[in-house]
Amino acid sequence: MAKDTDDNCWICGKKELLPFTCRYCGKNFCAAHRLPEQHACQGLEFAQQHSGYAGGASSKHHDDIFKDMLRTTAKKAAKGVARGIWGSIMSSMKNSPSMAIIYICIVSFFIGNIFLGAAYFNFFKLTPELMLIRPWTIVTHMFLHVDLGHLFFNMLVLFFFGRELENRVGNSTFLKVYFISGIVAALGYCLTVSDASSPVVGASGAIMGVFAALTVLAPELRVYVYFIPMQIKYALLLFAVLDFALMGSNDMVAHTAHLSGTLVGLFMGFHLKKNMKKYNTTYDSYYRRW
Repeated sequence: MAKDTDDNCWICGKKELLPFTCRYCGKNFCAAHRLPEQHACQGLEFAQQHSGYAGGASSKHHDDIFKDMLRTTAKKAAKGVARGIWGSIMSSMKNSPSMAIIYICIVSFFIGNIFLGAAYFNFFKLTPELMLIRPWTIVTHMFLHVDLGHLFFNMLVLFFFGRELENRVGNSTFLKVYFISGIVAALGYCLTVSDASSPVVGASGAIMGVFAALTVLAPELRVYVYFIPMQIKYALLLFAVLDFALMGSNDMVAHTAHLSGTLVGLFMGFHLKKNMKKYNTTYDSYYRRW
């Protein structure tokens, strides 16, 4: 029999969010009419006549009905949850460039580390000696991360401080700070690295630019560095001193990229703050014009 796809009960017409589909006749019913005996199921009568049905099998039959009901409910609930999660992701990506970057980095991580492997990294990583023949890598390297720890800490910082900067300067200005800082950080690395064949990946340079710009706009903002509370201006100074002190070390961290991104972020932060004072307005009312 053809399956009725309408969500209304076939008997009383009641609209059901999760209607029960009868396994015998294929029609949809509300809770009050879900049992075959309650809707005079013709399919059940046929099954009884052709499958040696006996009265003693009613308990097993009811168990099958209950299992079908659970399966139907679980499938529809799973679809609803999936639609809700996907809708939330798309909404956050649309409203927040920080979240869009985070999701892209996560997807890129799984593509590069699980599915495509070295070929993916080789195509998108930034190698100083190949930068002129692979110019796209000056941007794409920001979406690659070598391991979960690298990805987690970068995205954690971006989640908190990227969204904070967005709220103060607007989405388009945030993107300018992020990508200009990331590109200049990459150039700084290429100009200072001793081995031009040594590649670099990660969003740290761009994130340091965001962190520095936010520091200029809100120097008294309190943050936690390794669970120690301090003002953001002192946190930035601490990071800069550590990067400067570790330049030339073999710790596999591009400290010159961090410092280059920090300098760009400071410059752009002072420029934004100057414009705010020039127009004598608040962050929100001025920077939404971008």
